[in-house]
Amino acid sequence: MAVKACLSSSGFDYLTAHGLLCGPRLLWSETSSSLYELRWRGEIAAETAREALDRFLTGPIEPIWSDELFIAATEIATKLGWAKTYDAEYVALARFLDAPLVTLDARLMRGAATLARIIAPTELALRKSEL
Repeated sequence: MAVKACLSSSGFDYLTAHGLLCGPRLLWSETSSSLYELRWRGEIAAETAREALDRFLTGPIEPIWSDELFIAATEIATKLGWAKTYDAEYVALARFLDAPLVTLDARLMRGAATLARIIAPTELALRKSEL
């Protein structure tokens, strides 16, 4: 979701209209890596990738970092049978904040729906009262 937002000329406006944005520190590495990969594959121009990265780095997302987040992510990954804890960090953060996790990742939505409120960006308007 962050990659799509920072590639958009409106940036994070749509998302911030629905509340505070935050993410685990992993989000910064994943976003940077995804933008680099898009550029490397020739799907976006180098200038577009740089502008998107700048938009992300100056964006309104608050990084959340704690030992408890890592512990909870490990527990969630174990419970769901995931080999890695990356996606579990997002789920753990949503649980800690009692907030919905907004994602475009259908696999994440299916896998962790029993542990957190996980919604697609298109559902934001419908669930605004939950934010």
